[in-house]
Amino acid sequence: MGSYLRPEGLEDAVAALADGRCTVLAGGTDFYPARVGRAPGLAADDRILDITALDGLRGITQTAEGFRIGALTTWSDVLRAPLPPLFTALKQAAREVGGVQIQNAGTLAGNLCNASPAADGVPPLLAMDAEVELTSQGGSRRLALDDFILGNRKTAKRADELLTALHIPAFSTRSRSAFLKLGARKYLVISIVMVALLVDLDEDGTVVKARVAVGSCAARAHRLPAVEGALTGQPFDEDLRARIGEEQLDPLAPIDDIRGTAGYRREAAVALIRRGLDALLLQQEGA
Repeated sequence: MGSYLRPEGLEDAVAALADGRCTVLAGGTDFYPARVGRAPGLAADDRILDITALDGLRGITQTAEGFRIGALTTWSDVLRAPLPPLFTALKQAAREVGGVQIQNAGTLAGNLCNASPAADGVPPLLAMDAEVELTSQGGSRRLALDDFILGNRKTAKRADELLTALHIPAFSTRSRSAFLKLGARKYLVISIVMVALLVDLDEDGTVVKARVAVGSCAARAHRLPAVEGALTGQPFDEDLRARIGEEQLDPLAPIDDIRGTAGYRREAAVALIRRGLDALLLQQEGA
């Protein structure tokens, strides 16, 4: 028999998930389109857990460790929040998530749980070393985002767990980030390639941390260790562009599809990384 629950407390929410049979509903921007063509109302086996009344799961707070982003935080919340340059890439990605109506309803946690290879939020959060917080009746655990998303529409979340928050570690105030997306048109488009970059600098302007993540070029988004290694320890200047090449793109495995060939995606990934470095340099000059 179908059912609909909208608990107001986290304890009640995870209790409802204990048997692993509920479908979690937050923004609904993936849930409702998936039901197009089905009969109206709940199907006989639908058990919906609406978590939108869990007010404690919404908002961005700074902690001793860095930042905590509640699971119900929307893309519009991210855009409105006064955040440091570390979050520039995430804000730029937020503007690419559908139209304003989708940004107002869709949540960051839902974007991650959906685990699409083209999920706009994943590359920036990978570049920010994000961790996910998963809560069940047995307690909470944290996983690196890179360990949470396993493949196309596959995550490490158990059926009895609720993604309750994202955790971003502290970077220095000199950190900068950027997000670039290539699509067939400017707006409302699934990406051909997308890239997020983050650099943290020392007082002399040397790159002490580099994070580069690419989406839409494999079954899930990936960090690029070879690119990060080529940038780390280098002066943060325009010469960094020349250090980026296709030989550094492992573990990407792009495919041919209607949006582009594998070869085009590889070339585009290199071009976007170089443009992203240019964008970071402009940010630094304007700081």
